[in-house]
Amino acid sequence: MNKITIALLLLSTSLLAQKRFELEKGKIDFSSNAALELINASDEKVQGLVDPAKNTFAFIANMKGFTGFNSALQKEHFDEKYLETDKFYQATFSGSFIDPIDYAKDGAYKVRAKGFLTVHGIKQTRIIPGTVTIEKGQMNIEANFTVPLADHNIKIPEIVSQKIATEIFVKLKFLLKEKEGKGTK
Repeated sequence: MNKITIALLLLSTSLLAQKRFELEKGKIDFSSNAALELINASDEKVQGLVDPAKNTFAFIANMKGFTGFNSALQKEHFDEKYLETDKFYQATFSGSFIDPIDYAKDGAYKVRAKGFLTVHGIKQTRIIPGTVTIEKGQMNIEANFTVPLADHNIKIPEIVSQKIATEIFVKLKFLLKEKEGKGTK
């Protein structure tokens, strides 16, 4: 999905010349820390928007964009056997911030983001704690959370259960810049 598609997800009414924050730079790291193996990967091809007028957000990650892993075979298994990235090529998180943010005032805000996390085609309601920092027309978002594989119907065969954790630790850091929105109808 491109930024226009994300904007359509965020905006249900037309607001001309609306300010919004667009993702300029983002990184998602994940770790699987199992008994016999530690697997790390990251993706920097994230897209997203925050709509201050509605206090809503939408973010998209390309699952094939994850790099790292301990070997090419691990990446292949991630894509083909576990995440099935040809079929479920995106992960999304969209919703709203529960806690107040003064988008016009520089500062750091402890927030909870409530929305739908979709991974492997399975949508789950999640509340993810994080920090939003507003400074000079920029927004930084940082969060750490876990994703249970079973919640998204990702099955790990018994033969590799000692090498892949049942919960994946996720860390994200996003930099968004304030832009003048064009609105949609």
